[in-house]
Amino acid sequence: MKVLGVSGSPIKNSNTDRALKAVLDATGCETEFIKLIDYTVAPCRACLGCLETNQCVINDDGIMLAEKAKNADALVIAGFTPYSSLDSRTKAFIERLYPLRHKKGFMAAKPGGAVITCCVSEDNDALPPACQMGVNAVQFYMMEEGMNFVGAVKVQGNVPCVKCGSGDECKMSGIKMLYGENATVETVGINTFEDQSIAVEAATELGRKIAQALKKL
Repeated sequence: MKVLGVSGSPIKNSNTDRALKAVLDATGCETEFIKLIDYTVAPCRACLGCLETNQCVINDDGIMLAEKAKNADALVIAGFTPYSSLDSRTKAFIERLYPLRHKKGFMAAKPGGAVITCCVSEDNDALPPACQMGVNAVQFYMMEEGMNFVGAVKVQGNVPCVKCGSGDECKMSGIKMLYGENATVETVGINTFEDQSIAVEAATELGRKIAQALKKL
């Protein structure tokens, strides 16, 4: 059994990447890690050119990546949530899996999961539930394809303002919006996946659930 993990994070060795790899490791299966920034994947054109062939008409890396998803026994999709929704790179990848749907349902019954990194705390009622919205984007794709969505990992990420150099002075700083008027780059610090015990445990649990679901196939 092979589990494919796809990360939409453009940052090298990001929290998203490391959380996804923790899920893959916990499956105990053969795995493959894909980082979408290394490939060219255009969004779906909604042209239905894939109707008879189950292959997209856009000649880029999306064709190869869809083939990897088709051949994998399970799929874990990882992304992040700029502007409180799933990032465009990960969304484009999901859209390019649409050709696998027609008449064949190549993804149906496969176990799947999500890893979502978000800088908005889930207990902040004043802001959109960005992390859950990211999970929903992956979960509902899998639901529509008849996959077995077994769970998600939510990782607390970092607003870009902690690294831009103007996070304390900029009137548009996300630090103030997320953490309050008295927050600073220093007091906020850098969130890492490995320091988040709940997320680490969730990643291990998701990997185990995928392995269990594969055994039942």
